[in-house]
Amino acid sequence: MNKKEIQEQRVKGYFITATKDLLKSEGLKSVSVRNIADRAGYSFATLYNYFKDVKDLVFLCVKDFREECREYVDTRTTTVTPGNKRLKAIILAYMEYFIQYPGIFDLFFAEKLSDISGKGDTSTLITSLLEELCAADWDYCIDMRMLTSREAGLKKAALLYGTTGLLTLYLNRRHPGSYDAFFKQATHFIDSQLKS
Repeated sequence: MNKKEIQEQRVKGYFITATKDLLKSEGLKSVSVRNIADRAGYSFATLYNYFKDVKDLVFLCVKDFREECREYVDTRTTTVTPGNKRLKAIILAYMEYFIQYPGIFDLFFAEKLSDISGKGDTSTLITSLLEELCAADWDYCIDMRMLTSREAGLKKAALLYGTTGLLTLYLNRRHPGSYDAFFKQATHFIDSQLKS
């Protein structure tokens, strides 16, 4: 890479970091060209030298947050026994990530896709994350004949919808009223879905 390419990558990185910081702390409503540029330390006109528009930046942030969530889950589950125990640990870590970053949860599950990106694969990027995190363990359970492929498919869907619903109620409505009560409810739900 030459100096110009290094400089371009550095400036792009400043804009991406600024956008991620805004999304984490204040949510999508705070993301504007001026807010991003101010936080990055550049003029708003400079942003357009590197990105088509704000949606382009937000899409890149979705990809980064997805990877960040994957790393968060991996660090908390690598030593857990494969199968149902690891599936439970993965799903709980996935939920913990979004509880730590409610702005990212809102970005992923509450905002209109048209406000996030003009790219068609944004929805798939978001909704496939939990299944991808659990893929090896679902395969393990099928290989060990703990469940069939059809049963695994039904459980995957129920867990995606159920975890999203639980997180929505807790993060946006504070139901249940404490983290301990939420954790107990989430654990009970996951256990009920994973039992054969």
